[in-house]
Amino acid sequence: MIDFELASFAVNEAKSRGRLYAESYDDSKYRSVFGRDRDRIINSSAFRRLQYKTQVFVNHEGDHYRTRLTHSLEVAQIARWIAGALKVNKDLAEIVSLAHDLGHTPFGHAGEDALHDKMKDFGGFSHNAHTLKIITKLESRFIEFEGLNLSWEMLEGVVKHNGPILNQAKLHEYIVQYNSNHDLDLKNFPSIESQISAISDDIAYNNHDIEDGLRAAVFKVKDLFELPVIGKIYQEILHKHPDIKREMLVGEAKKLLTLAMVMDVIATTQQNISDNKIVSEEDVRKCGKFLVHFSPDMEKAHQSMKKFLMQNMYRHSTVNRMTASAHKIVGGLFDFYFNNVNCLPDERADIAKNISDQKTLAIFIADYIAGMTDRYAIKEYEELV
Repeated sequence: MIDFELASFAVNEAKSRGRLYAESYDDSKYRSVFGRDRDRIINSSAFRRLQYKTQVFVNHEGDHYRTRLTHSLEVAQIARWIAGALKVNKDLAEIVSLAHDLGHTPFGHAGEDALHDKMKDFGGFSHNAHTLKIITKLESRFIEFEGLNLSWEMLEGVVKHNGPILNQAKLHEYIVQYNSNHDLDLKNFPSIESQISAISDDIAYNNHDIEDGLRAAVFKVKDLFELPVIGKIYQEILHKHPDIKREMLVGEAKKLLTLAMVMDVIATTQQNISDNKIVSEEDVRKCGKFLVHFSPDMEKAHQSMKKFLMQNMYRHSTVNRMTASAHKIVGGLFDFYFNNVNCLPDERADIAKNISDQKTLAIFIADYIAGMTDRYAIKEYEELV
């Protein structure tokens, strides 16, 4: 529940646009609209599976590396922090963050690329569209409707957290189909809470990928010294504590970098709200640009960290081998199932046998593979392919 008076430009759940399917509850005075959304996300099968889905390093390579689940929790924590400072809806910022990666395949972006390659003749694959599909169709926990029947504000935030969608010709077919039945106002900017979720994602992955990269020894602490902001943080800690243990050094640096980035976002956003005379939720959506972003100096530091991680971690031989393996496993499973539908699990095999259209079958198989965890995909590949 909200524990402070919301700013006038925040999303107020008392004015929620509701859910696609009307529901009545016995506990409405005890549980908020977005609180109910949070409960449904956390109790979903897709959310639990994030525990065994790759962020950068495959889950079984080490117990301390981030997974999609721990990443989502870190994003949600940062989003609540920023939303509280700006006096906007912390619950909405949190639930968009918790759900934003539900549609990811096993093996992170490598798995997504492999599945998209297999689906290129059938409309492609998009983890963002698949997230929407999971929460509006594939999760089957309720008798009355498909999906989780989440609030309009939650669905809009998931689909548009990276900005408005002006060119619908390039939009994934499922988003177009869903939007035709439940208009998510694709042409306008998302709520300020969704914008907060998007930048919290950037803050979280920059910080934890640096920590994971150091743990995996794909680069060294001294390699960070020339980077803006983070380089200075590491050098100042080492100057004050020359004998500090690496684990404590990395933890202290992560704390200070997260703090610096969050405080920068808060100050920059407050200035943007003032400069653009934002006084209502509608003003946020009609502003024509993102209000929540880094200052120019912090954006430069952010881009430097992204470039560093791309060169020194995401393209490292350790990660490249995982990427190659992911392409082989995901691609191999798709081809095998497509040509041997009787080898799908019983219920899925019964459905697949009655699908005569190749595109429908490809989508059905892609949905199944996208839901796999890393270890389940590896197990299936070893047994079948």
